[in-house]
Amino acid sequence: MSLGGDIQRVREDVAALHEQLTRYGLVIWTGGNISGRVPGADLFVIKPSGVEYDDLDASNMILCDLDGVVIPGSEGSERSPSSDTAAHAYVYRNMPQVGGVVHTHSTYATAWAARGEAIPCVITGQADEFGGEIPIGPFAIIGDESIGRGIVETLSGHRSRAVLMQNHGVFTIGSDPRDAVKAAVMAEDVARTVHISRQLGAPIPIPQDKIDSLFDRYQNVYGQAPAGTPNLEGTPS
Repeated sequence: MSLGGDIQRVREDVAALHEQLTRYGLVIWTGGNISGRVPGADLFVIKPSGVEYDDLDASNMILCDLDGVVIPGSEGSERSPSSDTAAHAYVYRNMPQVGGVVHTHSTYATAWAARGEAIPCVITGQADEFGGEIPIGPFAIIGDESIGRGIVETLSGHRSRAVLMQNHGVFTIGSDPRDAVKAAVMAEDVARTVHISRQLGAPIPIPQDKIDSLFDRYQNVYGQAPAGTPNLEGTPS
């Protein structure tokens, strides 16, 4: 596919995925954002600032370079990009494996962030998805690279794809925008469940070796094998 085709595909994907944030109750009004890296190019697509979710479509997504500068003359370039654009750009520059970034102020995850407390790994679904605790990142002011720096410093070398930025909200990363959205949905579910468990008493920690085993199975075995891959019995799947 041409560069233009790749850009259009990412525009369409990022625009459509914002519906998942409202579907799962992760955002209110115009808060939150999704971005996606354009494969093979130093570019990413991000939501415009202050536009209601019902009004988002591929045409008003904004194309930026990896410094967070809007590409002049590109579709949607007359609009201002998300106020978190500098943070997304910093992540893409410093984490080349990342293809998508999501930010929300989802209620339970943000409540943990307001406490400045990591979410301990006490349920198997969290071990599966995040490989351990969901860590807390530093307090940082919106508008420059500070938030992006905190995300990168916290998640580098960490198995979690989610970070709770202190007093702010949750940021998630993924191999593509959809993967990052999944992490945001799962982070809120984990935050809610662990919060409720603590109202009932002290949660039971999962031993680290069991967390490692659960994470490895979910990341490498769980789900459907590609077509034509033999199943465990050796017969065609």
